[in-house]
Amino acid sequence: MECYKKDLKNWVQGNLTACGRSLFLFDEMDELAPGLMEVLRPFLGSSWVVYGTNYRKAIFIFISNTGSEQINQVAVEAWRSRREREEILPQQLEPLIFQAVLDNPHHGFWNSGIMEEHLLDALVPFLPLQRHHVRHCVFNELAQLGLEPRDEVVQAVLDSTTFFPEEEQLFSSNGCKMVASRIAFYL
Repeated sequence: MECYKKDLKNWVQGNLTACGRSLFLFDEMDELAPGLMEVLRPFLGSSWVVYGTNYRKAIFIFISNTGSEQINQVAVEAWRSRREREEILPQQLEPLIFQAVLDNPHHGFWNSGIMEEHLLDALVPFLPLQRHHVRHCVFNELAQLGLEPRDEVVQAVLDSTTFFPEEEQLFSSNGCKMVASRIAFYL
């Protein structure tokens, strides 16, 4: 683990030395080794210069599925209360996501101090997609392929998509991730 931490720190520092306006994207944070991200704490803190490098123009984006259960629950509860999905405010979800990360000992931020010290500028929740969103994804994918939408293809893709909760079938279980491969199957 210490070797990975050292490599990550050197990689970030080297990139920032080469270009102060660097963008770092860390996907699947919930799959990273717990505590790995603690080496980024100095780069996310209040100091302008770290290890002799000005990093304040750098952007760090962390993507995680942690908190998705809580987000989905809020979305379902909103629907059951006859509220639109778009009425859910990020401020409602941020504490839930924050707590889910802190409670997950398998998360890359575990014991890093990054969450506890509030070093992230914003938490941006991704709400689950409804059937009409997935339909738009199908239309967009067909357009990218240069194809006109055919009702039977659109419907077949929607029918093959898993929606939850089981009774209401409101939200896509995996967004639009599978749309492209399913379209190819039904053409």
